[in-house]
Amino acid sequence: MNLPTQWGKVPASYFSATLGLTGLGAAWRHAHQQWGLPPAVGECLMLLAAVVWAWLLLGFIAKWLFARDAALAEVRDAVQCCFLGLAGVSTMLVALGALPYSRAIALALVLPGAVFTIGFAAWRTGTLWSSERNDSATTAVMYIPSVAGGFVSAIALSSMGWTQWGQMAFGVALLSWLAIESVILRRLYIGPALAIPLRPTMGIQLAPPAVGLLAYLSLTGGVPDFAAHALLGHAVLQVLVMLVRLRWVTRQAFTPSYWGFTFGITALAQAPLVMVAHGGSAPAAALAPLLFVLANVVVAILLVLTVRFMFSPTLTPAPTTVAH
Repeated sequence: MNLPTQWGKVPASYFSATLGLTGLGAAWRHAHQQWGLPPAVGECLMLLAAVVWAWLLLGFIAKWLFARDAALAEVRDAVQCCFLGLAGVSTMLVALGALPYSRAIALALVLPGAVFTIGFAAWRTGTLWSSERNDSATTAVMYIPSVAGGFVSAIALSSMGWTQWGQMAFGVALLSWLAIESVILRRLYIGPALAIPLRPTMGIQLAPPAVGLLAYLSLTGGVPDFAAHALLGHAVLQVLVMLVRLRWVTRQAFTPSYWGFTFGITALAQAPLVMVAHGGSAPAAALAPLLFVLANVVVAILLVLTVRFMFSPTLTPAPTTVAH
């Protein structure tokens, strides 16, 4: 089978791996500054993330060029389509990895990444408003376009020095999060249990408070105030809930969609280190080592499982397709 056809089988959800690798790389950068850990680890993770992102981006483009039917089917799918937003989000995260080395490269990635992210969020939100939808398609992937996209845009724009634009992106994410979470929790509380193939998407539930905390810290100078501690507490609660229900969530056999867990976990590993570095925080100081170790363990396990998956006889995406 030729390479473009193979790439046409790679879903957008695989961009989740870039989010986890850049997140852990950033956590190691903060750990180097705070604890003196080897800086090479973080930089190697950032380099690996950039390589994975470039390969996936080429596959993303190749899908539209050589496997248009598969690309359109992904757009039309009520669950998978939200993952398309990760193309822009991952581009901005790779830009942040490159920023210490070249502002020009970071700028060349941040701008198209932010434009694609906000544009896709507007399109996807409008689609949700105007189309009928099967309640079974209501999952945490709904956070990706506007919530994850908005918070990462806020971090990226503020890192480039455009704080007021970052504040606008933060507003997009925060208010969308509050609205969407109520819809998702209603579905989880009173609807039928999530189908097993959809349960890995629950890992994304960890992301909004953790990534939102990082965005808040980036826009406010990192001072650990009341709002920062409130977001930290909510993020820790999400981790505890996920640990309690881990066996239920992970009934689905491994696919790269499990990398969705890493976005929130690695953001939560970074945030306490930032809080400690910018004014001190007793809860953050106590939690930082535990969360840093947890993030490393989760990413290490997923790396091993991903390598095994890549060399398995078949390369089949998780069957998360549901009716609109």
